[in-house]
Amino acid sequence: MPEITINTNGPIIIPAADVVLKGNNGDEIPLPKGSAIALCRCGESSSKPFCDGTHKACGFTNDPTA
Repeated sequence: MPEITINTNGPIIIPAADVVLKGNNGDEIPLPKGSAIALCRCGESSSKPFCDGTHKACGFTNDPTA
């Protein structure tokens, strides 16, 4: 079972093995190379749905345990 991590003030991290990511139209979204996928939560990434680190510059804050 994949372990999904929601980072405080950062992206959602999902192991890339055996993952298929689809858009709301059902089309598969090509995954970036690597062993994990970082999904944007701040909404400001220029590579949505993937995180590009913009959350640090835009001041995104969220504590998923709150």
